[in-house]
Amino acid sequence: MSKKIYVIHENDAWVVPLRAAFEKLNLPYEEWFVDRLSLDLSEAPPEGVFYNRMSASAHTRDHRYAPEFTGNLLSWLERHNRKVINGRRALQLEVRKSEQYIALQQHNIGHPKTIVVNDINLLPDAVDKLNLFPFIIKPNRGGKGAGVQLFQSKESLLKTIADDGLGESLDGIWLAQQYVQPADGRIVRAEFVGGEFLYAVSIDSSKGFQLCPADACQIEDAFCPVGESNGASKFQILKDYQNSDLERYAQFLKANDIGVGALEYSEDTDGNRFVYDVNTNTNYNSGAEADFGNHRQGMFEIAKFLGQELEKVTVGQKVEELVVI
Repeated sequence: MSKKIYVIHENDAWVVPLRAAFEKLNLPYEEWFVDRLSLDLSEAPPEGVFYNRMSASAHTRDHRYAPEFTGNLLSWLERHNRKVINGRRALQLEVRKSEQYIALQQHNIGHPKTIVVNDINLLPDAVDKLNLFPFIIKPNRGGKGAGVQLFQSKESLLKTIADDGLGESLDGIWLAQQYVQPADGRIVRAEFVGGEFLYAVSIDSSKGFQLCPADACQIEDAFCPVGESNGASKFQILKDYQNSDLERYAQFLKANDIGVGALEYSEDTDGNRFVYDVNTNTNYNSGAEADFGNHRQGMFEIAKFLGQELEKVTVGQKVEELVVI
């Protein structure tokens, strides 16, 4: 029986560079587009490696329940001992920012102070408890920065709530969070593939919080077709990057079943780093990679890693007998 790499996703545009990498490396692959699928639990999955690229922002592309279905899909794969990259725990963190911060605490990784509530009308009291200004309000599940808003005062939040201007939180959970203004106006995203540090990309955050680096995310920006902002690249891969927390980041990713992912942080004027997002559906900016000049292309490195994992797969691995009632 042949084996393949299976890519689980819901955004065709984000997979384009990965397909090119698979073709270049002559790797067998198949895509499972999680939109309209059925799953026969009495059957066994095919042989291979399964790479989960499900995103918290799926609902912004009319795939509201794709993450929930992917949870079932991953359970099925793991029940049959299939090799899954970014399994159920990774998906759990992808769609629940509050749990990201709890997990970061377990690894002593700094993050912004956060108050979690399950009712929008509790946010003003949460801001009182936070007692830090300005502050961020964000839904527990967003993706691409969707729904993240910066407030200067409690009064402005109250007006926004009264005007029904906060939008929605898909799971009913909201976060009131400390705003850590980056010292140079840029946040940093530390990328990892297969547990190894790939590179760090600096991102201009002056235009807001939707900071997806994928080439497909840049197409709609008519004023910035190649990712340029204020005379400097919006996305810049950092040369001679130093971060004493990198080993801790790698341990965190491994402990949470994240084979491919990134940690985003803001560094304040005192040099303190605050991780505010764990991304398990990481994307890359080809322009920044070309400017960097070391030929380490994120999607190519992922494809290479998946190919190495595919070589380790033993076809016909036995599992406990499945009983159908």
